[in-house]
Amino acid sequence: MLILGIESSCDDAAACVMETTRPGAATVRANVVANQDDIHRAYGGIVPELASRNHVVTILPVISRALESAGVSLRELGGIAVTRGPGLVGSLLVGLMCAKGLAQASGLPMVGVNHIEGHLLAPLIENEIGMPYLALVVSGGHTALFAVEDFGQYRRLGSTRDDAAGEAFDKVAKMMGLGYPGGRVIDELSRKGDPKRVKVPRAHVRGAPRDFSFSGVKTAVATFLASESGRSTAPADLAASFQEAVVDMLIKPTIAAARELGAGTIALTGGVAANARLRARLAEAGEDEGFRVVAPSLKYCTDNAAMIALAGSYRLLRGERDPLDIDAEANLRL
Repeated sequence: MLILGIESSCDDAAACVMETTRPGAATVRANVVANQDDIHRAYGGIVPELASRNHVVTILPVISRALESAGVSLRELGGIAVTRGPGLVGSLLVGLMCAKGLAQASGLPMVGVNHIEGHLLAPLIENEIGMPYLALVVSGGHTALFAVEDFGQYRRLGSTRDDAAGEAFDKVAKMMGLGYPGGRVIDELSRKGDPKRVKVPRAHVRGAPRDFSFSGVKTAVATFLASESGRSTAPADLAASFQEAVVDMLIKPTIAAARELGAGTIALTGGVAANARLRARLAEAGEDEGFRVVAPSLKYCTDNAAMIALAGSYRLLRGERDPLDIDAEANLRL
């Protein structure tokens, strides 16, 4: 089956053509993403109204490019998978309405996909992974641990109590005047700094060892920047110290959850999974504990339509379809 995936939950408009014969067995024929970094950079973060307006302009050209790159027409597809939540509701509506129009015009079955489910299954695009496995989803809007027991069967083991890790990266980068997107800038700058130069506190949620909290580390950086030491410390050292604290706070609950779950594999996924230090440290920690650690290549860490096509594929292969009156849900639960 050839599946068209459509993703527009935030500031990236993406389309993918994926070929699949069974759940988890997929070949990406085309994967196109139009990002809006240049649009939002001036504001130091994503402006929802600008994101949705730009999607209106780009979504159809992105889909056309994906179909053209894959060398297929709409009539050759077997179905459409589209993100319906969670995310920015204006952005979600653009992709969802476009998918509905294509489904109505072509008669193709369409399924709405949870964006988080896409991230949970993204490592399967390039890796053979036995289930169950533990997934650490780390992005600008989400930080959570899930047991992936089967396609469509997910159990949340822990999540952030406040900020997501990616949000903390972006906000700290803005405090430091480093630019946008913050996670990428801090990752690059940290390679030149000393991660032990600044004492940044690590937060642990009392009574909930698999949960996360990043608001305190963000406040600690703000306080340090306002101090005399903060004004004299090299930005690279502060960036590296902050990043090391976030990585520590991500790894400890993940390894603890993997031990409890008894899973042989830890999958790191989401936009922050592109962070070089997190990838390296989690791989080391997993090896020390006897766990296999896998992560998607960088193009499948950030928002993309390949993960949406894969997440919708097991339902389309079963002959399922959603009605055309399904709605976008900004806080859609998995």
